[in-house]
Amino acid sequence: MADILILIPARMASTRLPGKPLADIAGEPMIVHVLRRAQAAAIGPVVVATDSLEIAAAVEKSGGRAVMTRADHASGSDRIFEALGKVDPGRRAAIIVNLQGDLPTLDPAHIAATLGPLADDAVDIATLAAEIKSAKDRDNPNVVKVVGTPVAPSRLRALYFTRATAPAGDGPLYHHIGLYAFRRAALERFVALPPSPLERREKLEQLRALEAGMRIDVAIVDTVPLGIDTPEDLETARAMLEHDPEKWHPVFGKDHAQK
Repeated sequence: MADILILIPARMASTRLPGKPLADIAGEPMIVHVLRRAQAAAIGPVVVATDSLEIAAAVEKSGGRAVMTRADHASGSDRIFEALGKVDPGRRAAIIVNLQGDLPTLDPAHIAATLGPLADDAVDIATLAAEIKSAKDRDNPNVVKVVGTPVAPSRLRALYFTRATAPAGDGPLYHHIGLYAFRRAALERFVALPPSPLERREKLEQLRALEAGMRIDVAIVDTVPLGIDTPEDLETARAMLEHDPEKWHPVFGKDHAQK
């Protein structure tokens, strides 16, 4: 699909797990696992945007495409915006998917599901969430919650994102999944905005868009992928992908899982 482009920002200087894009999981760098899941979604070309020659080399060795970007970007959104200008100077891509490079167990179908809300012309940005099932996650500030109002089956219009336990009262809470599909104009507007007051307070970049009056809709999916932020997360991912490879490689098949 020529009008959809998946960009995966990846840098070596993670504060909690330096060098994590190249961390070995089941014999391959983590960034390659994410790349292949993005390719398996089959919604458009996939490019890794990085400031590291080592990451670029690993991606290209696996048959993927990488583009070099500056090292001083404040966020993944800024990095993919620079990459977009290099990869698509002709402005063919109308929708840009920003996929984090630390989601090696992400279901490719969920990448495609992110596009659903953009069928509504009023939506600027689409993202994902899943219902929180664990009691401990409801109060965990590292589990970002989306507060939204239902607008269609399995879809919310986002009103707020927070690290707090919200909303109060009876009913489900939703765990936000940091995967975004931007209309091109929305991405251009977003990266031009200064950090907003609530963004600084909650340390959640998506609040900048809401404070600027942009509309974010949320597709509800059934599972939350494992995000790799700590050495413990990395060991969990290794156990998942090494000990039960066919389960965690549902789209690649047995031959790939046994490599």
